[in-house]
Amino acid sequence: MDAIFSAPHFQNNDAARAYLESVLWPNGPVCPHCGVINHAFKTNRPGVFRCAEKACRKDFTVTMKTVMERSHIALHKWLQGFHLMTSSKKGYSAHQLHRTLGITYRSAWFMEHRIREAMRAGGLAPMGGSGSIVEVDETFIGRKAGMPIKRGTNHKHVVLTLVERGGSARSFHVDSVKKEDVLPIIRANLSRESHVMTDEAKRYAELGNEFAKHDAIDHSREEYGYTDRKSGVKINTNTIEGYYSIFKRGMKGVYQHYGEQHLHRYLAEFDFRYSNRGKIGVDDEERAYRAVAGAAGKRLTYQ
Repeated sequence: MDAIFSAPHFQNNDAARAYLESVLWPNGPVCPHCGVINHAFKTNRPGVFRCAEKACRKDFTVTMKTVMERSHIALHKWLQGFHLMTSSKKGYSAHQLHRTLGITYRSAWFMEHRIREAMRAGGLAPMGGSGSIVEVDETFIGRKAGMPIKRGTNHKHVVLTLVERGGSARSFHVDSVKKEDVLPIIRANLSRESHVMTDEAKRYAELGNEFAKHDAIDHSREEYGYTDRKSGVKINTNTIEGYYSIFKRGMKGVYQHYGEQHLHRYLAEFDFRYSNRGKIGVDDEERAYRAVAGAAGKRLTYQ
């Protein structure tokens, strides 16, 4: 572990602050009060800048209006947390983090949720496009609050995921697997030029009329994949099943317990690591860098 954290920004606050400023302010200090870029000067207090705009003249730091704002945890420990969360394929529990960083469990738990918030993507362009294949499926996980332990899926949380082959993943916590809950999300997040692949569920039947192509695998007939003779395209949902395998092993083996109100953040975490995985050329250092960059403009309070 010491070798992993040998870089200066993992060792002390000054180096950590300089690293954060290089990531979050690539074009110079950005005033979070008025938005002006590179028109500020340093004060006598370490890490504190003052806006040079006459109408503003307010003080600020690099962590203001980020997930790290008002945190009492040392900045170099924040960067260690970002690295651990982004480099662990199936996640990194709050108990592990509290032991590794030497902070309280409560602080580690809150830090992890704030890092997940930094990983959360928003305002993204539609997935897929001409020549792209997007697999769509849903899975069931956990148990809804107040529901008894029983067989079946009606008492579990529903997760809908879209995975572009060779690309990114987007997951959503939905109320049910009814087409009224599923189809609007697919329409809002997929390019109409995409080739969509699903299972045989009737809720997906009309996708062929809305997207470039729609193929379905009939699991009820023990069909798990085949190759289209004309195009040579492999028709299956193996990619999304692989994603769910990692997601469920992480949720059951690492995190184990979670509140329904936080499920969307866990989904953002697994989506982020999948969308920035080594197989598409993103190493641990770059993945952590991207997560830190995502911290800007986001706040998450303990309440």
